[in-house]
Amino acid sequence: MIRIYNAAEKNMDELVSLRLEMLREVNGLAEDYSFSEKFIADSRAYFENGDQTTLIAVDGEAVACASICYVNVMPTFEHQTGKRAYIVNVYTKKDFRKQGIASTLVYMLTEQAKEKGVTEITVDATKEGEGLYYKSGFLKNEQAMTMNIPRLLRLNIEKAERTGCKTQCCCDHE
Repeated sequence: MIRIYNAAEKNMDELVSLRLEMLREVNGLAEDYSFSEKFIADSRAYFENGDQTTLIAVDGEAVACASICYVNVMPTFEHQTGKRAYIVNVYTKKDFRKQGIASTLVYMLTEQAKEKGVTEITVDATKEGEGLYYKSGFLKNEQAMTMNIPRLLRLNIEKAERTGCKTQCCCDHE
């Protein structure tokens, strides 16, 4: 019987292990890929201290998890509380997929968010996960633009190497 509850200190090792398993799968990494100690420690610290809720599903062992991170931004006309959230870390072990576990986790997290006054929830979905989020009421959003800072820095360095520019600038040397 699968039990779902808020993750706690006693679940940290299982939770971090599930997260790393998910990241290996989603990013196409080898099963034995090693994450840095800092990355693991930072992930653990966020689970322990971040403004978030993490649910864990257990069937003798941890088989699934999902987190929601809360963010407060300046209120807007459509989002007058300024309370927003981001669903991350939704993962179910392969042998437990297609049983409604992830749907239940997402539903429970969205209900908690509503109780907290959240007016917008965002999720980055893999192709495999899109159906789950559509069924849960999420829609594709073409309103937002994002900046991936590490990617931008890498592109600037590559451009500087190609052009010989000594500064990280936006000028067009090509």
